[in-house]
Amino acid sequence: MLSELFTDYNSTTYFILGVLAFIAGFIDAVVGGGGLIQIPALLIGFPNAPIATLFGTNKIAALAGTAVAAFHYAKKIVFDFLLLFVISFCCFISSFTGARIVSMINVNVLKPIILFILIAIALYTFFKKDLGSIKTKELPLTKQLIYGGLIGLVIGFYDGFFGPGTGSFFVLAFVVVLGFEFVQASAYAKIVNCVTNISALFVFIRQGNYMLELALIMAAMNMAGNMIGSKLALRKGNDFVRIIFLVVVTLMIFKYGWEIFAPGA
Repeated sequence: MLSELFTDYNSTTYFILGVLAFIAGFIDAVVGGGGLIQIPALLIGFPNAPIATLFGTNKIAALAGTAVAAFHYAKKIVFDFLLLFVISFCCFISSFTGARIVSMINVNVLKPIILFILIAIALYTFFKKDLGSIKTKELPLTKQLIYGGLIGLVIGFYDGFFGPGTGSFFVLAFVVVLGFEFVQASAYAKIVNCVTNISALFVFIRQGNYMLELALIMAAMNMAGNMIGSKLALRKGNDFVRIIFLVVVTLMIFKYGWEIFAPGA
């Protein structure tokens, strides 16, 4: 099977996709947003492949890498599992709903709104130097569950019908709304992302929308990137995560800006 794969496509394409999967995994482990690299890479590498097949292939690689990062974070970060369950459950439901509604919404109409939100996030994070450096809130459990559930519903819905940058939105929401540190927020985001990836992957696998051999190659590289990224995030701390977060948000701003102002380029 693997030999057939490399006879069908240029092996250089697979090498490049592997390298980009590693980079995507590294970024995803720290602040999320690895899909901003991995999905465009697949679209460029396989322009004639069905979109659903590329998304399914991406999800296999992303889930493998996210699981590795979640494991490393779980060894160092103490989780509130009730809060995790509530966020994950709400995210699962709203993500499914978003996926069902996507066919009724022109997502291009929403891109200017998302661009504006991203610019506001970048400016807020840049000028608020202490954001995510320390735990800023000690909310009662009831408020944590309510706010966490709302975060899951809103961002989960976005993940279902659009998706790019979901991990980064989770990180910021956990920092600003729940008062988490950046490293703690990244850890929670990884667990929630595992849940959403599993739910989406269940659909893609049932539909046969994936390229297994390519997915395994990218999964191995994504796992390596996630392992290194999560270790660095835990070792270097919140300042390092904050810098990577700003870089990823800036890339997202350029991506959406390009799609809005130069759609035919």
